[in-house]
Amino acid sequence: MSFLNETVINRRNLLALAPAVLLPAALPAQHKLDPATLVPPLPETGFQTIFDGKTLTGWDADPDFWRVENGAIVGETSRTHQPQQNTFCIWRASQPANFDFRAQYRLTGGSAGNSGFQYRSIERPDVAKFVMEGYQADIDAQQMFTGQLYEERGRGFLALRGMLAYASDGKKAGTLGTVGDSDQLKSLIKNEDWNDVQVIARGNSLVHLWNGHVMCVFLDDDTPHRRDSGLIGIQLHVTPTGMKIETRNIRIKTF
Repeated sequence: MSFLNETVINRRNLLALAPAVLLPAALPAQHKLDPATLVPPLPETGFQTIFDGKTLTGWDADPDFWRVENGAIVGETSRTHQPQQNTFCIWRASQPANFDFRAQYRLTGGSAGNSGFQYRSIERPDVAKFVMEGYQADIDAQQMFTGQLYEERGRGFLALRGMLAYASDGKKAGTLGTVGDSDQLKSLIKNEDWNDVQVIARGNSLVHLWNGHVMCVFLDDDTPHRRDSGLIGIQLHVTPTGMKIETRNIRIKTF
């Protein structure tokens, strides 16, 4: 991609991807994604549920756009009811550093839908209330960007879907290799249905998984710009026609 510059690093940087972060079984073998060969997920242990399914206790958002419905946090806009800028439902109970975050989401409302999960993020009250800046596990209705790592109000595109990427101090993100073919990974994303999303952050290593498959990996050694901890949030993007993002079964395990 034209906006990514090739970056040369030595092998020691890859040691940040510990086995606990990147499970070989989760990586597509030779870019062949056969659901029948996917290893069943291990039982979850040590996770904290951070949404009770009934109220926004622990969360904070603009009530004009966010509510709880049918066991999910719901953010919704319409053609005539839009925020002035992207607005977020923010989990305020903690600002985790190293963690395994898991949730289910469903994005509906048309082709313009756009959302994402913020993590290691900060608020930008100078812009507006409920505005965030930081890492984002990206979601869009057309699945052009779903699964990638984007930095909201920051460095922009950091790791596209299928990419193993790296950034050093003050440099643009560069490609080290791949974790799969983008189109094949796209085929695993469910349109207008529930998807499982997982974000693993450990030190400078950030990993996104969708429905049990690694979508991208980013090694962030850009110390002036990276964040080692911060807030978690759900994005409701400004769109021309409106959209609906539902999130449920939200839980986290810190390391």
